[in-house]
Amino acid sequence: MSTTPASKPDAKLKAAEARLREVMLALPEVTEEFPWGHRTAKVKGKMFAILVLEDGGLTVTTKLPDSNEAALMLPFATPTGYGLGKSGWVTSSFKPGDAVPVELLSQWIHESFRAVAPQKVLKALDAGPAAKKAATKAKTPAVKRAATKRAPAASTRRGTAPASRSKRSTR
Repeated sequence: MSTTPASKPDAKLKAAEARLREVMLALPEVTEEFPWGHRTAKVKGKMFAILVLEDGGLTVTTKLPDSNEAALMLPFATPTGYGLGKSGWVTSSFKPGDAVPVELLSQWIHESFRAVAPQKVLKALDAGPAAKKAATKAKTPAVKRAATKRAPAASTRRGTAPASRSKRSTR
C-alpha cells in the first residue's frame, strides 16, 4: 500500500471515510495516529481500526472476535494480512464507485473497540454520559484526600527523613 494520500479520491469513498472517522473518534478515550501513513484509531494505546483512503480505494481494518466468520462471507472482506487474520482481524476493501456499507462498518468499529478497550473504558461507555460525570465528581475529593495522605508517608522512607539520618550518625 502506498503511504501517500489519495490525490483524487472517489467522492463516495471520501464521504465514507469521513463518516467512519467520526464514528471512531466519537468513542471514549480514542486517539488518532498515523503509523505507516495510515489513519489509525487507538484506545489507551491499543489499535482497533485502520482507515486507508488511496487512489486505488478505501480499506477498513477492524478486529472482529464475534462477527469474524460472518464478515468473511462478504465479497469485500478478507482476513487481514501479516498473520492478524488468525486473531480475528478483517480488512474490507472498496474500489472507486463501490457502495460502502457505512452502517455495517460502523458496527464493526464498535465491536473492534470493545474487543481491545480496557474494562474501565467499557464501563464508562456502558454507563452513559450522566453516570460518567457523576462518577468523576464523586472520585475527585477521594483522590485529593488520598494524595495528601500519601505525601507524608513518602517522606518517612528509610534514608529520606531527617530522623533516619540522625539515627545513622549516632550509631
